Amino acid sequence: MDQARGKTKGFKGLRGREGFSFIELMVVVIILGILAGAVIPRYMDKTDKAKAVKAKVDISAIETSLKMYKLDNGIYPTSEQGLLALVEKPSTDPVPRNWSDKGYFEKGSLPKDPWGNEYMYLSPGIHNDYDIVSYGADGAAGGEGINKDITSWEND
Repeated sequence: MDQARGKTKGFKGLRGREGFSFIELMVVVIILGILAGAVIPRYMDKTDKAKAVKAKVDISAIETSLKMYKLDNGIYPTSEQGLLALVEKPSTDPVPRNWSDKGYFEKGSLPKDPWGNEYMYLSPGIHNDYDIVSYGADGAAGGEGINKDITSWEND
């Protein structure tokens, strides 16, 4: 018995307490909620910005592949041939004369934009020889914030 008392000696104030009260638990939950409310939106914003940056990087990589295609063939793929002409030899006119057997895109397949949509391609473009567009998070033309279009002619 003396050993049992020795273990609790010094904790006399806690004897008889079996856990936390409901109020104490609610205070902790509220504090965690406030912290999460302050921290999570900051990281969500970072995720959206990272997706926009990735779309810009993808567009730059596609532009590089298009330039290589033009160097070999003298023209850009038509809108009908699309960006697929960078990974598969087009069979529609104008059929490229010097199409590279390895294709023009490093990974052998075209990337989708960070929101899972295809990049839009127009050649000849309205703004340049070709236009490339990601329609952002909503997948529709126009928009603001995370829904803003990311384009080859505004790609910084």
